[in-house]
Amino acid sequence: MDVEPGTYAWCACGKSANQPYCDGSHKGTEFRPVIEKVSEPRKVAWCGCKHTGTPPFCDGSHAKL
Repeated sequence: MDVEPGTYAWCACGKSANQPYCDGSHKGTEFRPVIEKVSEPRKVAWCGCKHTGTPPFCDGSHAKL
């Protein structure tokens, strides 16, 4: 995904209706969003399966599910 400079809150719980970004749906759980600061425009691969070992980025863990 192409992203612009800014601060992003990646959803770690999987409940957000605004995936891959946090919308506050984690409230009442032990999950918290992962905050990622991007300083220049770039491509990122946000993890969608929530099983990555390198949150908030994809590491291919979905292939083992």
